[in-house]
Amino acid sequence: MDLTGKTVIVTGSSRGIGEAIAEAFAKQGANIVLNARKAIPEEMVSKLEGYGVKVETILGDVSDFESAKHLIERAKELLGSVDVLVNNAGMNRDKLIMRMAEEDFDATYEVNLKGSFNTIRHALPIMLKQKAGAIINVSSVVGETGNAGQANYAASKAGLIGLTKSVAREAAMRGVTCNAITPGFIETDMTDALSDKVKEAMLGQIPLKKFGHAKDVADTAIFLSKNEYITGQTIRVNGGMYM
Repeated sequence: MDLTGKTVIVTGSSRGIGEAIAEAFAKQGANIVLNARKAIPEEMVSKLEGYGVKVETILGDVSDFESAKHLIERAKELLGSVDVLVNNAGMNRDKLIMRMAEEDFDATYEVNLKGSFNTIRHALPIMLKQKAGAIINVSSVVGETGNAGQANYAASKAGLIGLTKSVAREAAMRGVTCNAITPGFIETDMTDALSDKVKEAMLGQIPLKKFGHAKDVADTAIFLSKNEYITGQTIRVNGGMYM
């Protein structure tokens, strides 16, 4: 897929990995729809517009079915199509399962898994009619390995991989692809706050002995959106920590 002039929706795009993905697509000449629950920084919008593309901001909570519907329909109304959907919105409420409240599990599931279902549910009919499109779900290495203290997060991210494969099978006949990316330890505000001891322990699990960058995930999203013969796959961006 040539991304020039295409419409790309990135959920959870106010910072971190989502911001990097949005910028990577803007550099490719795609028009960008930014989405988050809270305000998108004006300087981010200006930076993306500096690439000569259209940038729209549509706020809303993708875990709400009607809010997700508004996001997709408004994006098509403003920019004429929905060509790439990147489901990056996510959250975590880490606790040992014996201390985890029901609302901790439900809230994580609602955003990480149901939020992606909601956006796909509304975007897929548009893509099928176009007979083209790419859906990219940002999962996590934890969805493949599990992790103590993250039962809710791991379950939601594992579910996202299953959702990816099912959507890929349903959409393939109309030329629409659906893939997942599972990042490992990526440098973000969260990793910056970790102690040197914790960082050292984390690096010990990574054969490449370094953290990834948001750009590594963004570059993978670009690759998957352009390739029309990869679908139903889980692409690991984790420095070799899980193979």
